[in-house]
Amino acid sequence: MKLQIATVFSLFASTQAFTSSPSFAAKTTSTTSLAASESDSNSNLSRRQAFASILATTLTLSSAIAAPALAAPRQPMAEYLTEPTDDFKESERQRDEFRRAQLVQKRKFTSVLDRFTFESKTPETFVVDLKELQNLVIETEGMPAGIKKDELVKIIRAKKAKGLWPTEVEYSYQALIREIAYQQSPNREKDMANPL
Repeated sequence: MKLQIATVFSLFASTQAFTSSPSFAAKTTSTTSLAASESDSNSNLSRRQAFASILATTLTLSSAIAAPALAAPRQPMAEYLTEPTDDFKESERQRDEFRRAQLVQKRKFTSVLDRFTFESKTPETFVVDLKELQNLVIETEGMPAGIKKDELVKIIRAKKAKGLWPTEVEYSYQALIREIAYQQSPNREKDMANPL
């Protein structure tokens, strides 16, 4: 549609823009300064009239071309399925299974974290809880939905800041962090060509 408008505009402009008006063509008398200024004003007037007529016809043509396109009835949109397909039902079942499994894992994580935060008082119980968290990370193959690594680190570091954090507990904590990083890493296979 834009191409049609541009073509019509260029055709009309090429035929009308450079034709002289009858009043300007009739004036071929000797020119004085007053006559020259009168002829210039007539030529400007004719150019203005030509431009105005070009603009008017372009607007008329564009509205005539656009009106049928806007008034045309729209095709109805394709309807969605009213009944779910078997594939959709299967994917929904798998999604529900995954959500339930993640909720079970999250409960296990939160129970161990609560025990670590509120009940554990000795370095031995810290190590046991951190090892259990590490095993849960391995079992879940990462962190369960709803628990982030940063939240876990904040909880453990808050406990560490209270004191009584011997070397064995630090080793267990670092092993847990390494296991989380390994499980969440998308590149579990070693690339022998690039050891980094």
